Amino acid sequence: MAYTVTQETFESFHALWLDRKSPLEWDCLFVLPGWLKVWCNVFSDESSPYISAVRDKDKLIGIAPLMVKGEEARFIGDPDVCDYQDFIVAPGREKEFFETLINHFGKQGIRRFDLNTVRADSKVLTELVAVAESLGSEIYCDPEDFTVELDLPASWDKFLAELTSKQRHEVRRKLRRLNEAGEINYRVVEGSKEVMAEMETFLALFGLSRSDKAAFMTNQMRYYFRLLAESMAKANLLELSFLDVDGTPTAAVMCFDYDSTIYLYNNGYDGRFSSLSVGLLSKVLTIKESIRRGKKKYDFLKGTEEYKYRLGGKAVPLYRCQVKLG
Repeated sequence: MAYTVTQETFESFHALWLDRKSPLEWDCLFVLPGWLKVWCNVFSDESSPYISAVRDKDKLIGIAPLMVKGEEARFIGDPDVCDYQDFIVAPGREKEFFETLINHFGKQGIRRFDLNTVRADSKVLTELVAVAESLGSEIYCDPEDFTVELDLPASWDKFLAELTSKQRHEVRRKLRRLNEAGEINYRVVEGSKEVMAEMETFLALFGLSRSDKAAFMTNQMRYYFRLLAESMAKANLLELSFLDVDGTPTAAVMCFDYDSTIYLYNNGYDGRFSSLSVGLLSKVLTIKESIRRGKKKYDFLKGTEEYKYRLGGKAVPLYRCQVKLG
């Protein structure tokens, strides 16, 4: 068989993503080239990017966005800022892709894959595990966390109808109280230049909302958020929204709009306005906007905060999968 493995730069990786004729399934937000390049630029460590493209003759069948340290390979990124990850593979070509990849990495002296974190429906669990076992590898997959997802209905009224009667009443009551408090403006910032002008407001609200969030937002993390926002805004994937009360920004939400899904990445709010539930309602309004725009799914991402379930979200398990190559 004429399978080959080539090492890609971030530039060639990005070009492969832009190729609209490509058969690959780019169905995971957190392995997009722009995202991973930002991560490497900010959180560089002793690992080296090892982005591997597998081809059948001249036909691309898959990409492994990995980095290597010693005898171990893992996804570029980390679970703190990349909620879950996966390989990028053409449908129906998974077996050849993973067989070629495992054989190639074995010849390079790689002894382990540490793949953290992956969804239950990821190619790692649905395809790689079986291929690796058939090649004599040892597999260890353990529950790691949850992401919380919501299937979006066709209308806002239907969304409300699908909530419990108590939650429906609470959402309506909170929205009514907010609108009675003053001049309310929910706005979505678009365009790379406009987004970057508003990022300091977002970061300020992020730090105001909780002490643990303030501690999380180190100078390095602030730099990461700025670069990520710029990269994703240029790709038209960022949705940065604000909830203003009488002209004052009280809450902000950073979402990503990709492949008919809205991803709630992070948010913040000014505690002085907590009596108006601006933290919760800013997220509720992103759901309303997502429904208006015809999106199919809303991913609250990792974290088991109770509000996600009260708004109709369902838990999706995430796993850490380690492969000891045979």
